[in-house]
Amino acid sequence: MTINILCFGDSNTWGTSPSGERYNKTQRWSGRLAQLLSEVATVIEAGQPNRTLVHNFPFAGDKSGISYLRPYLQEYKPELVLIMLGTNDLKNRFALTVEDVALAMQSLTEQVLKFSVGKGAEQNTTGKVMIIAPPPLYEVGSYINIYQNGAKKSQQLAPHYAQVAKKLGCYFFDAGSVVQACADEGVHWQVNQHQLLAQALSREIINIFAPQSPLVAKSLNPS
Repeated sequence: MTINILCFGDSNTWGTSPSGERYNKTQRWSGRLAQLLSEVATVIEAGQPNRTLVHNFPFAGDKSGISYLRPYLQEYKPELVLIMLGTNDLKNRFALTVEDVALAMQSLTEQVLKFSVGKGAEQNTTGKVMIIAPPPLYEVGSYINIYQNGAKKSQQLAPHYAQVAKKLGCYFFDAGSVVQACADEGVHWQVNQHQLLAQALSREIINIFAPQSPLVAKSLNPS
């Protein structure tokens, strides 16, 4: 059994560095995850800068939500979808509460869980979803006005997302338990933080699928 894993997120999944450049595939967390799980999984990267849960970013068209997810779900039929979104929703101009963002995460997750392709006996439904709470942000530098009042809200996302995951029977991971945003830039992560998240998620994923797959189980005990 090999696993298809879809990583759906914003600029921190796309790999934006605090300097504004993009980390290469071996540096950003989703690319590093692909390396760590190369023997047991195919990791599909679907990060998009400025992606939100609630609003389509201006000129982004179908880059948000289920409309953008659909082609990935149809093509790859992932056994696991990792969703890490919510940071961009906390921008001051959107004026959203943490509860608003959590409800949007619930809605998107429900759509993923219900999504199916094919008809009748050929129907295939998406497998599992892991909701990932992004780490808290900082109101500093160029983001001090953009994310006014957002830092406190970002600290509250994890418990709200955990409740959503419990309600829907999904997996949950708090990225803030292993990752910190750059304190000088405020939103994006230093490269070592991407490595830490990839390592943590690889362990979580192996534990999820090991009971179902001898190949995955072997990765826990390679000897």
